[in-house]
Amino acid sequence: MDNVTRPRILVVGAGFAGVGCVRRLERKLASAEAEITLVTPFAYQLYLPLLPQVASGVLTPQSIAVSLRRSRKYRTRIIPGGAIGVDLDSKVCVIRTINGEVVNERYDYIVLAPGSVTRTFDIPGLTDHAYGMKTLAEAAYIRDHVITQLDLADASHDDAERASRLQFVVVGGGYAGTETAACLQLLTHNAVKRYPRIDPKLIKWHLIDIAPKLMPELGDKLGSSAQEVLRKRGIDISLGVSIAKAGPEEVTFTDGRVVPTRTLIWTAGVVASPLIATLGAETVRGRLVVTANMDLPGHDGVFALGDAAAVPDEAKASKGQDGAVCPPTAQHAMRQGKVVADNVVATLRGQAMRPYVHKDLGLVVDLGGTDAVSKPLGIPLRGLPAQAVARGYHWSALRTGVAKARVLTNWTLNAVAGDDFVRTGFQSRRAAKLKDFEYTDSYLTPEQVRAHVEGTGPEAE
Repeated sequence: MDNVTRPRILVVGAGFAGVGCVRRLERKLASAEAEITLVTPFAYQLYLPLLPQVASGVLTPQSIAVSLRRSRKYRTRIIPGGAIGVDLDSKVCVIRTINGEVVNERYDYIVLAPGSVTRTFDIPGLTDHAYGMKTLAEAAYIRDHVITQLDLADASHDDAERASRLQFVVVGGGYAGTETAACLQLLTHNAVKRYPRIDPKLIKWHLIDIAPKLMPELGDKLGSSAQEVLRKRGIDISLGVSIAKAGPEEVTFTDGRVVPTRTLIWTAGVVASPLIATLGAETVRGRLVVTANMDLPGHDGVFALGDAAAVPDEAKASKGQDGAVCPPTAQHAMRQGKVVADNVVATLRGQAMRPYVHKDLGLVVDLGGTDAVSKPLGIPLRGLPAQAVARGYHWSALRTGVAKARVLTNWTLNAVAGDDFVRTGFQSRRAAKLKDFEYTDSYLTPEQVRAHVEGTGPEAE
């Protein structure tokens, strides 16, 4: 077959789900069987669970950004940009490339794995004053920002300014928020020893969540263990509490407390990518409704998975938990990518598809240093054994040998030599808040997508 007659497979998103799908397709399909294209603004796969360790300086950013162009054997064409709309009827994906050009990419099969974005609420000042922890740039920026607060507090002669720079607020008691607070608190605890003019007692970390429990998936005992570890470090944990409003120098909690701070980190959950809303298809809590085969009912050749899809959890359904969907975790996304690839290949070859079934292997929470809590296969672990399981799981999940070597080297070097507390000045004079990283206002409405595909919309001019 030549390039014109080969079926076109378009994969949107280079997260765990998208990259897992692409690599499986490359292995299972001969080059003459299909043309594979991947849409992503960055030519790397980000290992998201280790972002807090980048923010705290334990790992370098390059360690968890696994290049998609490193191997010469991969044949997938990469379009550097983001999908901003999909017309299911015309089988066209509208893409805004990194230089701002808007193009139409036609496909025969599409795999939607655009992931998720930070979930925000209509809280006054939130998007203007809070920092996120969803991208590599945000993690690198937050590290610089936290060290900058120590530098400025050390140089300040104003007690009120010093107090606001030395208090830090993290919203979100899930895995991301808990690990972020734990890792960054350890960073400031170690760094303040190099600032003789700062009283370590002035440094205060607050971890708050509207839920009644911290990481409820861990269960009462492990959840309590995690809280005990954090509280012993001096982290103030407030449950049943959220943010009422945020300002440049203070944050007001819903219980009425006003905390002077220049650092508000928002990790209160995620929602499916706004791309899903452009399809005009059925959703549940923002996630696209798909079958257990991860295909979209009523639309041939359309598949969706990962954080953006409500994939039925067949493992729980077999136990009588009807209606359960797979949680938006890396564990499920990696495995769904392989099954979707198999189902795309099966569709191409006229074979039967298979449903996605995976029993959850457990949970790992790295609290920095030698602290961790883990629940592999339902077995509760704490301390060093839990740390070994957590880091072992993350290390084994990294896709390439180079990434594994870098992460292992970083862990070893940090354990032996500690941190250098280097402030790079990354974007120090530019805004870098929630609204500045995820570009959630870039997506089209279903009507705009249709108009653009037909050549009548403003983006087509």
